[in-house]
Amino acid sequence: MSHATETLLEDRVAGAAERFGQADVSDYFALLKPRVMSLVVFTALVGLVRAPADLHPVLGFTALLCIAIGAGASGALNMWWDADIDAKMSRTVVRPLPSGRVEPGEALAIGLMLSVASVLMLGLFVGLLAAALLAFTIFFYAVIYTMWLKRSTPQNIVIGGAAGAFPPMIGWAAATGTISLESVILFLIIFFWTPPHFWALALERKSDYARAGVPMLPNVLGDAETRKQILIYSVIMAAFGIAPTLLGYASLYYGAGAFVLGAIFVHFAIGVYRGGAKAHASRAARHLFAYSILYLFLLFALLLVDPMAR
Repeated sequence: MSHATETLLEDRVAGAAERFGQADVSDYFALLKPRVMSLVVFTALVGLVRAPADLHPVLGFTALLCIAIGAGASGALNMWWDADIDAKMSRTVVRPLPSGRVEPGEALAIGLMLSVASVLMLGLFVGLLAAALLAFTIFFYAVIYTMWLKRSTPQNIVIGGAAGAFPPMIGWAAATGTISLESVILFLIIFFWTPPHFWALALERKSDYARAGVPMLPNVLGDAETRKQILIYSVIMAAFGIAPTLLGYASLYYGAGAFVLGAIFVHFAIGVYRGGAKAHASRAARHLFAYSILYLFLLFALLLVDPMAR
């Protein structure tokens, strides 16, 4: 660890220590990973609205609320289990658990209660299939990914990324009571988006993951292999991005927009693949990571407003 990184980590720990044992509402809200939750809710909304069925607005709101609560529950369970490694990473050391503001038992209780409540509410008020998918998503993220894959394989984010890809399928199932090819395509877009998104960050945070003992791809197979995998997954993701138009359930307007967004994504991925000087490689990874968030939002926004998508 460099001296600058060590100093930054010490400063963040010292700042967090000032509020040790002094949790407030914002700390409990942070347990739910609100930024991740917002993306989950948005992609679920697209699945819900674009499904070929009319769901009463109250039921639609209830479905999205349950999905949001389920996502928050997953975040709380993730933070509960990962508190030890979060304490070793500069990006996560100020989270409520490693900083001591929230007790582990509190996070576990919140995660379990919200998990049960979200699944029961979705099943009782909306539909059993949607509730079953939500329950599986929470289990997959909290147990399969967090407790097993994350610490055991460099493919952790590939397999574990499926958890973040389920929300549009849950929204679709809430509206129709079924799973269809359209909802599977939405799942696959997010599934193939996840590795380049997180590996771009992992290239920048190698020392953090090494210190925490998390076998992210750059730490296990090296930067060159990670850059190659980023490019491969980016190309596949871009292809699935235009699939709704190719399969006839989105317009050419959406297809053109998806093509342009995907081409820009691949352009950034090529920049990462080429590597080059350390400063250039780092800048390329940061650009890809930042654009990847914008890409997913804009792609699903295009699908949301596309007149042919129903």
